[in-house]
Formats: sequence, C-alpha cells, structure tokens
Amino acid sequence: MIIYLNNDEIDREQWDNCVKLSPRPRPYAYSWYLDIMSPGWEAMIDDDYDSVFPIPCSKKYGIRYIATPNFLQQLGAFSPDKSQQKAINEFVDYMPYFFRLIDLSVGQRIDNDRYRVTLKSNYELDLSKPYDKLRNNFTSHCRRNIDKAAKKKAEIVSDISPEELIGLFRNNRGLDIRGIKQCDYQRLNSLMHFCLLNKKGRILGIRKSKKKLIYGIFLVEIKGRITMLFVVNTPDSREKRLGYHIVNELIMQSAGTRTILDFAGSSVPSIASFMESFGSINVPFYRIYRNRLPWPVSMFK
Repeated sequence: MIIYLNNDEIDREQWDNCVKLSPRPRPYAYSWYLDIMSPGWEAMIDDDYDSVFPIPCSKKYGIRYIATPNFLQQLGAFSPDKSQQKAINEFVDYMPYFFRLIDLSVGQRIDNDRYRVTLKSNYELDLSKPYDKLRNNFTSHCRRNIDKAAKKKAEIVSDISPEELIGLFRNNRGLDIRGIKQCDYQRLNSLMHFCLLNKKGRILGIRKSKKKLIYGIFLVEIKGRITMLFVVNTPDSREKRLGYHIVNELIMQSAGTRTILDFAGSSVPSIASFMESFGSINVPFYRIYRNRLPWPVSMFK
C-alpha cells in the first residue's frame, strides 16, 4: 500500500538501501543528495520501502507545488523488485491532489492523460569494455580533438575548491544563463563539499600559467556510476579542446570496469554532439507537467 511521508518521517537508511539496490541507480535519489539540493523533500513509499518516489516539493504564495531543482536532473520511481515502469504509474496515480502544479523530471515514461510529457535526452557510456575497444567507437572528430589536446600536455589537477569552480562558471557561461539563483549555487557548493568529504565525488581541472583555472568538472561518484554533474568551459579550454582530454582520461581510468559514465545530458546541440562523439547512447528521461492553478495564478512558475 502506498503511503505519503513528510520529510521527518522518512527512514533514510531504508530509503537509501532501496535506491542502491534498484536497477541502474543514480545519485539524485539518495537521501543525502535530496537533503542538500531539495531541503524538506517529501516522499511516497510502497510496501515498507519496497519501492519509493521522492518529491522535491516547495511552497510559494501559500501554494504547494513540485519542481525539479537545478543540478538535480531526474528522479522517478526506484525499486529493487518491482518493475519501475509499473511503480511510477502507481505513484503518479496516487499523487496527492494538494499539489496544484507539478513540473518534474523522471526516469520512466508514464501513461497518464492528466500530464503533459516531454522527452529529454541523457547520454551514457558503458565502460565495461577495454579502452581500445571503447576508443574504436569514438567518432573520428572526437579522436582528432583528443590528439590535438594531448599535444598541449595539459596537467589535470585536483586542487580546486568548490568556490573556485562555481566562480569560474558564474564568470563564463553562467553570465548567459537565467534561472539559476543564489540559493542554487549555495546548494551546489554544499553538495560539492559533502561529496569531497565523504568520497562521493571529485573536482578535476586544468590550469593555465600563473595557476589560473581554465577548465573544471565536478564528478559525483556512486558504485557503478560516474556523473559529470557540473562542467565549466572557458574560451581557452574550448580552443585547446580540454573537455575531450579530460573525458578521455576518465574513460581510460575506468575502462574495463562495470561503470557507467553519465554525461548528464544537454538540450544544446553542440554539447549533445560532444557527448555522443565518445560513443555514448541516449538514455532518455521525461518531464511530466500538470498545472491545475486558476488563471492568472497559472502563469506563475
């Protein structure tokens, strides 16, 4: 039987165990990730944590709603035993009616006419084969860029703080992106510190002369999956093809292991093309949307 739980009612040990034992788990659904990126999250559970469904809920103007936070790509249903496809449809049918607006990205397709569903792209590379075989699946364009970057002999470093990496982003691509608030950056900063402290992630980068950071990447790492959560390019790094260099190094390090390299997807064609060039495949996820707000409140986001 499905029940709804408030944040303080969730047994985090049982919750994380359910997520960990589910097929192809992602970091976003673990309680530690949700606690940082969606404080106060709530949940639906079925049969004493046999399957779970996290709810990143908020309140604005007295209205309760669900929205996928920044830096949290997708959630959905998680279950070690039950079909996740079946589970998500059961959870979505049970969704409490007091949520007047639902805008949520999930990993499974739903069959429910009450929601508008939009297909989203995520790219993953299975690293179980040896490096040589993985490289054979790189596009010729990708291999040329890797070779070009190798000639620069760029050193990959890890002496990068979360604050430095976020600052690099805000001074580059972050200048053109709307919708990321100060609280989002603060939560990302907290997530980075947590992952570094608890060996659940790394920050890698490349510096120019005089120690100036010109490329950085934050990786979230759980058993069997490396997620490229936050990548920061600059004009210098693009010119030197440093993104190709670092991703190639990550593939070399984990080749031959039961690990998925998760590029975390993008709707930007040039970035999606970069991800695909390493032989990754599109593992789609879905944005589900339902707006039951009265006009003109229905225009609020």
